[in-house]
Amino acid sequence: MPSDRDTAFAVWLTGLPASGKSTVALALAAELAGKGVRAALLESDAVRREIAPNAGYGEAERDAFYATLAFLARVLVLHGVPVIVDATANRRAYRDRAREGIPLFLEVHIRCPLAVCQARDPKGIYRRGADGTARNVPGVSAPYEPPLEPEVVVDGERDEPAVAVGRIISALVKKGFLRLRTLGKDV
Repeated sequence: MPSDRDTAFAVWLTGLPASGKSTVALALAAELAGKGVRAALLESDAVRREIAPNAGYGEAERDAFYATLAFLARVLVLHGVPVIVDATANRRAYRDRAREGIPLFLEVHIRCPLAVCQARDPKGIYRRGADGTARNVPGVSAPYEPPLEPEVVVDGERDEPAVAVGRIISALVKKGFLRLRTLGKDV
């Protein structure tokens, strides 16, 4: 059985704000932990607060932030730490940069209709976008470029987190990124 260092991977969850990325990310982290895999969770808002608290959301600031997030994920993976990235990363280029730099990379698209995301709006992003206090809201006043060929697609409106996590785990196993032990044998 290879060590965790040999099999560390990154799962990048992308989708519109309020699509369900954080819910799936937390459920995935818990499921992996239950299987003995301790993954680091890089949640974009939390990372932004720590490393770039004054950064805006313009194109240049987003580019710099997502480059940093991809770098952090890459460093963790190269040091044997599986990583879950919970980040909109509204441009494909941001996610492609991460894919290029991380040997074992899985992109998950949490697909959810904009109207559903706007109705959820737990952080008030869409409300602030509508009243003009937030600019560059992905899917509204800034583009959101969905992945062209994600390894996993989750229906953020209908799929229960356990179903989404099951699909992600299956994809990790199928790609050889994750080996699960069953009765002393690798699966």
